[in-house]
Amino acid sequence: MSRLGLLLALTTALGGCVVVGPDVEKPTVSLPMKWSAGSAVKPSKPPELSQWWQHLGDPMLDDLVNEAVAGNLDVATAKASIREARASYRQTVGTLLPSANGSGAATRSKSNGDVSSQFQAGLDASWELDLFGGNKRAVEAARYGMDAAEEELRAALLTMIGDVASNYVTARGYQARIALARRTAASQRETAAITRNKFEAGGATAADVATAEGQASSTEAGIPSLEAAYAETVHRLSVLTGRAPGALVERMKKPKPVPAPRLPIPAGIPADILTARPDVRLAEAQYASATAKIGQAEAARYPSASLTGNIATNGAKLGDLGKSSSISWAFGPTLTVPIFNGGQLKAAVEVTQAQRDQSFIAYQAAVLTALEDVENAIVALSQERIRSGKLASAARSYGEANTVARTLFQAGSSSFLDVLTAERSLYSASDALIESRVAIATDYIALNKALGGGWSGTIDSSKPVIVDKRTGPHIARQ
Repeated sequence: MSRLGLLLALTTALGGCVVVGPDVEKPTVSLPMKWSAGSAVKPSKPPELSQWWQHLGDPMLDDLVNEAVAGNLDVATAKASIREARASYRQTVGTLLPSANGSGAATRSKSNGDVSSQFQAGLDASWELDLFGGNKRAVEAARYGMDAAEEELRAALLTMIGDVASNYVTARGYQARIALARRTAASQRETAAITRNKFEAGGATAADVATAEGQASSTEAGIPSLEAAYAETVHRLSVLTGRAPGALVERMKKPKPVPAPRLPIPAGIPADILTARPDVRLAEAQYASATAKIGQAEAARYPSASLTGNIATNGAKLGDLGKSSSISWAFGPTLTVPIFNGGQLKAAVEVTQAQRDQSFIAYQAAVLTALEDVENAIVALSQERIRSGKLASAARSYGEANTVARTLFQAGSSSFLDVLTAERSLYSASDALIESRVAIATDYIALNKALGGGWSGTIDSSKPVIVDKRTGPHIARQ
């Protein structure tokens, strides 16, 4: 074998198997064995995260989630980021391959009355042999960058679905509170009319009449605020689905009950979040990418080698370009050895090491945040269920008290103060009960988000939002 062939074989072998810098290892964290769970969860069972929002039993919510997956702008941005990461990966892979460029020239000249032509053609090629795996580490980092982009999409879907469900539940809650306020105000207007009749018959005072009418007006005064909050929630829901704020107004106009989840729900074990939570997986991919970049920076401190070559030909006629007498060529390796750079290359490695440490700390923080989210959601859901039960009992009792108080007042056996107190207590307890039902559904949504429940269907991220036309050579528009 010739010396040149031996060199090529050696450098190719080295470039194919040698890398520098640390290899990526899965980060380890200490996790508790079980959740500090309340009665709202079944810790021993794995979480049921696929299509979790369907357990709320509301077909309109299911439709809105599907529409948001297709139209949400944050999701669209995340899909574009995936296309960017994939293109960057392919671009980085290209550094492992040889590059070649062709050239050609034609000149026609006149000298001393003689006209002559000259034609030239050439091919230049080069290949960096990547002796110590710097380019391979760059490809590795780019591959983890693709993983990170995909986890960002999953995170965007998780957040978006949770926001759609939360806003939908809140909107239904406002509808229920508005209906309650209107029913209560109508009942209080009836009480005011009865009080006025009793006043005219001498069975009540003018103060009783004024108080009854004032209480009805006070209840009615709260309705516009509830209407405004409802409208804002529907506007947010519309935007989450990628539409104009008023797009869902008519569709949401007909009131529906506040969705009620089936409880308790399985929460699995804390270790499940390492694979289920997209923010944790994103942090892990970023840590892996940062680790690979250390090797990329470390490789710059070692010698680098490349093979370059060129072929050139020229002739007075096009037919002469391929003739051996007009062909010249050159081929050979180039070796570059860093000797002195003022410590820049070593500092560059230390920069990447510090960045790797930061990404590892970010991973640890993501895990702790995930644990905290789940624990908080479990406690909130468990305690809200207890509160809701007490509020339901209070509302029933106040309802009975209100019925008795009104009956006795109409019969003249009770004072107006008893009716006033009963109506206020019933309205307050009933309104708080609706808010509690909204809170239970919201806490259920928060728990599923905390456990990593998102979209489990297929997402096509390959299609660009804007399809360019006339990208080839064309006359520019003036």
